[in-house]
Amino acid sequence: MPRRIEDYGLIGDCRTAALVGIDGSIDWLCVPRFDSGACFAALLGTPENGRWRIAPKDVTRATRRRYREGSLILETEFENESGAVRIVDAMALNSESPTVIRLVEGLRGSVSMSFELIARFDYGLIVPWVRRYDGGISMIAGPDKLRLTSGVETRGENLTTVAEFPVSQGQRIPFALTWHPSYESPPPEIDVEKAIEATDQTWRDWSQRCSYDGPYRDAVQRSLLTLKALTYHPTGGILAAPTASLPENPGGVRNWDYRYCWLRDATFTLYALMVGGYHEEAVAWREWLLRAVAGKGSQLQILYGMAGERRIPEFEIPWLSGFESSRPVRIGNAASEQFQLDVYGEVIDVLHQCRRFGVPPDDNAWRLVSELINFLESAWDDPDEGIWEVRGGRRHFTHSKVMAWVAFDRAVKSVEKRGREGPLERWKHIRDEIHAEVCRGGFSTSLNSFVQSFGSEELDASLLMIPLVGFLPADDPRMLGTVAAIERKLRNNGFVLRYATESAVDGLPPGEGVFLPCTFWLADNYALQGRKDDARRLYEELLALRNDLGLIAEEYDPVGKRLVGNFPQAFTHVSLVNTAHNLSSGGGPAEHRQGS
Repeated sequence: MPRRIEDYGLIGDCRTAALVGIDGSIDWLCVPRFDSGACFAALLGTPENGRWRIAPKDVTRATRRRYREGSLILETEFENESGAVRIVDAMALNSESPTVIRLVEGLRGSVSMSFELIARFDYGLIVPWVRRYDGGISMIAGPDKLRLTSGVETRGENLTTVAEFPVSQGQRIPFALTWHPSYESPPPEIDVEKAIEATDQTWRDWSQRCSYDGPYRDAVQRSLLTLKALTYHPTGGILAAPTASLPENPGGVRNWDYRYCWLRDATFTLYALMVGGYHEEAVAWREWLLRAVAGKGSQLQILYGMAGERRIPEFEIPWLSGFESSRPVRIGNAASEQFQLDVYGEVIDVLHQCRRFGVPPDDNAWRLVSELINFLESAWDDPDEGIWEVRGGRRHFTHSKVMAWVAFDRAVKSVEKRGREGPLERWKHIRDEIHAEVCRGGFSTSLNSFVQSFGSEELDASLLMIPLVGFLPADDPRMLGTVAAIERKLRNNGFVLRYATESAVDGLPPGEGVFLPCTFWLADNYALQGRKDDARRLYEELLALRNDLGLIAEEYDPVGKRLVGNFPQAFTHVSLVNTAHNLSSGGGPAEHRQGS
């Protein structure tokens, strides 16, 4: 049976991530070397490209599945006439090398199980050499090696490792798949059951620190766990999503690789973690940032590799048919070469906000702010590719100018309120100049709305950020008009489109789902305008789009009633967390950023 994006669950160890299907199949596994392509690639193509499935022979979908409370341990249960079985999936925390651990538990009766492992490297292209050793098998190709330890006897068949075995009530059968560099000695084997319990406890200890105690605590905690799983512990980087080329429109060409650290997404993620009570991640990310962006302000990239790599060439993989035949399958991301003004504002703002949440000041961070501001003094008036990374040419995007204003506003406040040194009057003058320019060039009197770019008559959901960053109050008549215009022209089945993709702005064929972070921003605007009931109603409609595990993608197709885009998406989970706080009685990020 074909699977949808929402049919998957996430497991991870803050170094590696895997997606587990509702049929018991792991179809996507990235190793820490994100450029290596060593992964199971069925999500990008067909099952022949790689998967690891353990399930009853005659069952195609689970009866039920869930995460353990406060944990990233996934439990999937299958039933048939002969009995019931549970598969416990996780990635072992604190293991020497990334390891997927699976435990098959007999719950009732006796169930005939099948095991199938198709290991392929380099995005499904390379068939590894398989070698048998005492206790399991190894699969090796170039720099990558997988080692399987199994509680049952396996055999090779048509370049696939297979097995059939029964599991009876009370039986527990362990499996572990470990990746390590092929040129290094294999790490010690682990005890699967002990690793599951230790991993479970570690996740629970972390999630219990969540400071949000409102009516949406379960949703917020699950999103924070997901965001934590998308952090890369060795460096402090934060992943946008663990997948590549999942389509924004099934069968279309909007298929992008999100396995990198976008500065914009990372700053939103960091804010959600800080407001949720997690400061260690903020310090780690700040250190990652200072390493990654070292250099001239003009050399700032919008995205980097998880260790701060700058070269992220984009290329297409012709041998994969793509998820639901969505081609081309793209690896890497050419957006790394774009100029996007808004990123400067996001980075400077999050460094400014760190102080609000008790993160100790850092002189190197201020030196970075000063370098970025010095560059912006001459660059803020240049056109850019904007928040949506358009490929149809640079424009004077209104949102980009607003975020340039944020950069100068936060720099001014750091001097005025926190004793930092800088040319205060010059920065204030530029801040005021940008504000006037946005209000003059970015507002259409005929539409009674701010517009996508200066002089255009197109709308853009990024305009909803204007009050969220404190550029104008939410009840300013111009923002009331903008929200009303977006409600009229950019809503689809109640949710919000980024912009009209039929326009030539992005240089791509039209067609994508509604953009979920933007819909959360609309709920935030409602909350700031005092429309609390509308905000809660829209927020709860968004929560209903999550899959049964509480995970959500970047976009949603309201016609096909399905999630689309890369999954799970940090940007969306961040927005879920921040809007929950914005709906609370004490206010949230939207109010904090206005008064910062």
